[in-house]
Amino acid sequence: MGLLDSVLGAVINNASQGGAQGHGGEGAAGGLGGLISLAAQNPQLVQAVMSLISNDGPVGGLPGLMARFQQAGLGNVIASWLSAGPNQAISGEQLSQVLGSGPLSQIAAQLGVGSGAAAGQLAQVLPGLVDQLSPQGHAPQGGFGNANDLFGMLGGLLQK
Repeated sequence: MGLLDSVLGAVINNASQGGAQGHGGEGAAGGLGGLISLAAQNPQLVQAVMSLISNDGPVGGLPGLMARFQQAGLGNVIASWLSAGPNQAISGEQLSQVLGSGPLSQIAAQLGVGSGAAAGQLAQVLPGLVDQLSPQGHAPQGGFGNANDLFGMLGGLLQK
């Protein structure tokens, strides 16, 4: 987990130096700050979310995740995370419907919790992470890339 440790170290150092602004105007106490806090407490959660949204993940990366949100009638929710405005919240139950039992079971096993608890934890982290990884509020054309690309992107954000 060396790469994850270095990213989390950069996150924590950045937070102690004042944080960063998210798309919705929240400071370190908001989107990135909440992510930092959760990452420090549960690095496995950040790793699970990164694997979920990576192109080599179980749902086909950002394009696959967007399609699943559309199919569940929640396209406007993920669109808010990718836009320059505030992020709409999602419940663990809604996220369970979006992801389905397969990907959610994988993540729950990674985290060592039940599917409901995993969905609740993901619902807290996923909006802020997608928001932070979408530059200027736009989804990258080909998704976020593979897991290593994502860690590099997150690390780059934290250096700003």
